[in-house]
Amino acid sequence: MVSGSEAIKAFGKIGYLWDHQKGSHVILRHARVPYRRLTVPNHKTLAKGTLRALIREAGLSVEEFSGLL
Repeated sequence: MVSGSEAIKAFGKIGYLWDHQKGSHVILRHARVPYRRLTVPNHKTLAKGTLRALIREAGLSVEEFSGLL
């Protein structure tokens, strides 16, 4: 299981920066064009479907994301 903070750190390694937070959700924005946004729930464990959707939105495969952890 992956926590929200672990996912945020992993996405940071590929250029996603902390933009702002609304409640328990952290909004990350990519540093370069097209400035994609990811909304990561900052929970103790992320649901499998939520994590898989975030990985897909970031343009990564599950294996690539696992390498970032």
